[in-house]
Amino acid sequence: MIRKLLISSLTLANSSLLILMLLMGSQNLNERHSLNLGITSTESLPSGFLIGISIVLGSLSGGMTTLFIMPSQKNNF
Repeated sequence: MIRKLLISSLTLANSSLLILMLLMGSQNLNERHSLNLGITSTESLPSGFLIGISIVLGSLSGGMTTLFIMPSQKNNF
């Protein structure tokens, strides 16, 4: 249980730091694109921000998937 808590806290901390760096780095980008989501489209966002957010979400989902794959260890006394 402690191992899973440690992995989840490290994953959340790393993802939040990546998002913070991404937000600080994408302030002055001029080339903007919007994503077509089928029904609607997003606001015009810098292309570096769109790529960065996908990397951060992939890192977050990969770290959280590890928690579900890890076997739970039970103490048998």
